[in-house]
Amino acid sequence: MAKPEKIDLYKLHKSEYVAPRKPVLLQIKPARYLTMAGEGKPGGDLFQAQMGALFSVAFTIKMASKFAGRDYRVCGPEGLWWAPGQAPITDLALESYCWKLLIRVPDFITQRNLRAAVAALKAKRKPVPAEQVKLETIREGRCVQMLHVGPYATEPETIAQMKALAEQQGLSLKGPHHEIYLSDPRRVAPERLRTILRYPVES
Repeated sequence: MAKPEKIDLYKLHKSEYVAPRKPVLLQIKPARYLTMAGEGKPGGDLFQAQMGALFSVAFTIKMASKFAGRDYRVCGPEGLWWAPGQAPITDLALESYCWKLLIRVPDFITQRNLRAAVAALKAKRKPVPAEQVKLETIREGRCVQMLHVGPYATEPETIAQMKALAEQQGLSLKGPHHEIYLSDPRRVAPERLRTILRYPVES
């Protein structure tokens, strides 16, 4: 008997993960994510702890689902970023960033699956803040999206192109700023980092 094919969310939602070098407008469907919110310097101790917890929960849920007969590929990390109040994120000091780290999961993953994963990690005495992980459905709708190549510090140049396209269509960026990480900054030189940038838009 053939093994069931492993679910790949990137293939199922290929149109939402396009990575063009010029901005494009897309309609993004509601998507389910494991999430953790925080604030402070990207890449700092809290950020790293939360990323570790998020992946621990994601893989625990995936393995339980696999043993139950529904296997899927764990997605890479994503993040929503915003500034307190109305300050533009591009003008913000690193220490003032607010974020929500994300890992996309299949729609059949439930709160019950999350609770079971957190309980399993606690039983193993894993030193991660797993109980802070949430399961959310994020609805972005119409968005502008573009591939950014290079260090995160040069993202404002890419965002400016995205904003220009939105304005040409009579739209404005409404945030939060969404990053989809295609490269691991621990293994890839800054000038070669590839990150999909996404902004919801409104008229």
